[in-house]
Amino acid sequence: MENNPAGLVPALLELPIFQAEWVLWLLIALSLASVAVMIERYFFYRRHAIDIHEVRSALSKFLAEGNLMGAAEFLQQYDSLETNTVLFGLRDYARGPDSVEDLLQAAARKERARYEQRLGFLATVASNAPFIGLFGTVLGIIRAFKDLSMHMSEASSAVMGGIAEALVATAVGLLVAIPAVVAFNMLKTRVKHIANDGNLLAATLLASLKSADANAEARAASGGN
Repeated sequence: MENNPAGLVPALLELPIFQAEWVLWLLIALSLASVAVMIERYFFYRRHAIDIHEVRSALSKFLAEGNLMGAAEFLQQYDSLETNTVLFGLRDYARGPDSVEDLLQAAARKERARYEQRLGFLATVASNAPFIGLFGTVLGIIRAFKDLSMHMSEASSAVMGGIAEALVATAVGLLVAIPAVVAFNMLKTRVKHIANDGNLLAATLLASLKSADANAEARAASGGN
């Protein structure tokens, strides 16, 4: 049987994947998913927000009094990156400042990962939506030239109309990517600020533990003389 390579391209063009419409539907779905992530993250951060100055002031008061149990009970009423990080180290204060510092760093990474959930999806959409739109444009142009070959008498209108429709995919891809980029950068910046506040609370706890440890050593040294 004689091979007919020329028949392969027309056969491929008939496959559903070479229809540009599905690319637009995919971009619309990604856009809706991106908006859903933005809204969910916004309310998540708002729901877990705390007044860092008020919390730090109260924590410092408990630590100055040596009331570590009271400090732990105070922090338990919140569910935020800042308080959960400090609470994790506060529960193991007996291990000493160095061990607590390691625990605080591990807890901070764990909490930050919770706060950065789904942000990777926004980054993926932001970086890939333009390419998906470009893919749809290429498919549309291929379809336009196929229509041109079938309607040579209407060559100009067929090509221009087909290319105009094809470019819609690129425009939609950019329309999906730009808000995702902006939202990703804004949310990452907010997480960074929250993490910095968490480091401030952690430093407050470590300073108190190191001070108490130094005072204990001084008392032990003076008692031994």
